[in-house]
Amino acid sequence: MIILSAVILALYCSLIIAFIIGFDRVENFSKTNITPSTKFSVIIPFRNEAENLEELLQSISTLNYPKELFEILLINDDSVDDSVHLIKNFTPDNDKLNIKIITNNRRTNSPKKDAIQTAILQANFEWIITTDADCIVPENWLKIFDAYIQKYESKLIAAPVTYVANKTLFEQFQLLDFLSLQASTIGSFGIRAPFLCNGANLCYEKKAFIKVNGFKGNEHIASGDDTFLLEKLFKQYPEKVHFLKSNEVIVKTKPQKSFKKLLSQRIRWAAKTTAFTNRFAKFIGITVLLMNLLVVMSLVLFLFNLIFWELLLAIVITKFILDYILLSKAYRFYKQHLLFRSYCIGSLFYPFFSMFVAIVSLQTTYSWKGRRFNK
Repeated sequence: MIILSAVILALYCSLIIAFIIGFDRVENFSKTNITPSTKFSVIIPFRNEAENLEELLQSISTLNYPKELFEILLINDDSVDDSVHLIKNFTPDNDKLNIKIITNNRRTNSPKKDAIQTAILQANFEWIITTDADCIVPENWLKIFDAYIQKYESKLIAAPVTYVANKTLFEQFQLLDFLSLQASTIGSFGIRAPFLCNGANLCYEKKAFIKVNGFKGNEHIASGDDTFLLEKLFKQYPEKVHFLKSNEVIVKTKPQKSFKKLLSQRIRWAAKTTAFTNRFAKFIGITVLLMNLLVVMSLVLFLFNLIFWELLLAIVITKFILDYILLSKAYRFYKQHLLFRSYCIGSLFYPFFSMFVAIVSLQTTYSWKGRRFNK
């Protein structure tokens, strides 16, 4: 047990230290006074998002970017609420915005990939930028992307996303979990081994998307419109895939309202991991899984007096400290406050939650937004 624990700890420590170093290697991008020139097609799939769309549209209407240089393509994925009516009512008050509502052309097991593909075929501009219907985009969103594109030759640009969370333990736990993924994402870009990005804030060249045949080969997996595309484009253009580390492009979204919805979301995210072809991504997944399993098993074995308390303490404290260092960097960048009490509780609960999600995700189907999907 001691040797096995030492091996897992060594692998996990190496991984987190690499992410900590990588996080700092990604330079903060500063806004420059460049005349806007990049034309964007903003793609937003939606399904029954009437309660969220107004906030999104309001944030889009205040974008600090020439209206003639971007279009908004909203793809209706079989909504049965007032989403379409809300969008149509919003448009007349903002007639300078180029907003189009498109009906999703369903062809595969992945409605979101179908929606993005449908929109790209109708997109008029050379750069695609995606976000989600339950998000709020910042005022200088397109302006900073434009400055980055003009400065760096890019094919895909990942960008930061965070939750707007209250101080309840449930929402703080989700923020903790989400920012751990964001910290790992930024860290992996810093060591030039990107394996994650978030479709709520993702920009890529239309020609590059077509060059790698878009989502072809991953259509059977409902999620992964972001990570599988990253995998393809990084393989094709390893020097032209970047992370835009800027506070001014942070897209904000909302945590899940119930544990059931949180579990469904995490199962959906976990469902795509078995399809990764990136060996480093697989190594990360296995290492993190083993570390969480080690924490859980150590606690169980300690309760039955099968291991010494010193070993349990070494495992828990090592993970606690390393995770805290990486997470504190993320919280500072996102300008959010890491509540120590919430971190302590969350770090103890997370290994059990992670293992539970891993076990439940082994089932062949899962539900998301009123639909049943095969893995």
